[in-house]
Amino acid sequence: MGAGVFGLSIAWACVQRGAVVQVIDPAGVAAGASGGIVGALAPHVPEQWNAKKAFQRDSLLASADFWAGVTAAGGLPTGYVRSGRVQPLADAAAVALAEARAQGAAALWLGQADWRVVAAEADGWTPHSPTGLMVQDTLSALLHPRQATHALAAAVTALGGRIVAEGTPQGAVVWATGVAGLVAMTDRHTRSVGAGVKGQAATLRHGAAGLPQLFVDGLHIVPHLDGTVAIGSTTERDYDDPAATDAQLDALIARARDAVPALRDAPVAERWAGARPRSRSRAPMIGPHPFQLGAFVANGGFKIGFGMAPGVALVMVDLILDGVDRIPDDFRPVVSL
Repeated sequence: MGAGVFGLSIAWACVQRGAVVQVIDPAGVAAGASGGIVGALAPHVPEQWNAKKAFQRDSLLASADFWAGVTAAGGLPTGYVRSGRVQPLADAAAVALAEARAQGAAALWLGQADWRVVAAEADGWTPHSPTGLMVQDTLSALLHPRQATHALAAAVTALGGRIVAEGTPQGAVVWATGVAGLVAMTDRHTRSVGAGVKGQAATLRHGAAGLPQLFVDGLHIVPHLDGTVAIGSTTERDYDDPAATDAQLDALIARARDAVPALRDAPVAERWAGARPRSRSRAPMIGPHPFQLGAFVANGGFKIGFGMAPGVALVMVDLILDGVDRIPDDFRPVVSL
């Protein structure tokens, strides 16, 4: 139930294992938060390590093969590229912290990615750094969320899965219904299970494919392979219209233009807004459904859903088809009444 990135990723993993799969979504593929435009697949910082950070690391490392397989099966591009990320360092304290995190990455990223402090380059793309130094990591990647979700749908159908607007859930049912699913669970609980958090984003027409994504003062700047650069996003817990854009997005675009010289005259290609599913714990909620015996839930991707999707699909297919439970405790949808 749900044709967003979690639902379709799990469906993709299941059809690869030979399962008969039907995806039901009245709104269609990528109708919710998975139809967005930013697509920054960025890791948590390599410190204060825990199961959530390890799961995300493993999922990001698996992403290249996962998305390549999706394109090979369905023939549609995902926009995936592991081009890394750079972040300016504001002062000496930030530099010292970044250097400490470099040591953490050396121990925690399994020798498969780096976090290093490097000199800033004056190339028009790299933002100004007050210290002249930047963090550069090679674990970060990017994709185009809307393209990737439609590519997943094509891959699922190419292997015999069905995607329909209406139908009766049968067999092993996975509820991957985003904000609506969190609201439905909250209605059966004594406190909030999660809610939608609105985000506004934009793309600018500027060709920067292959350059690293940028993270500047909390702003993601993502150079897509289709000749656009995504800017995002706001975080709004109170809103009237989840799909409306306003002056808050104008401010984000202005900040991006100020930070990156190459974007100062780039025209706006698209303005986007949508509500993203945030669980109460901020971790993805995956595993047995807390209110439906025999069913499963996959929800709460929020800002990291696309980066987590390969890992979520892998552990969920093992649970659903084989009964093998490898879900981290922090992700379990244990909802105490």
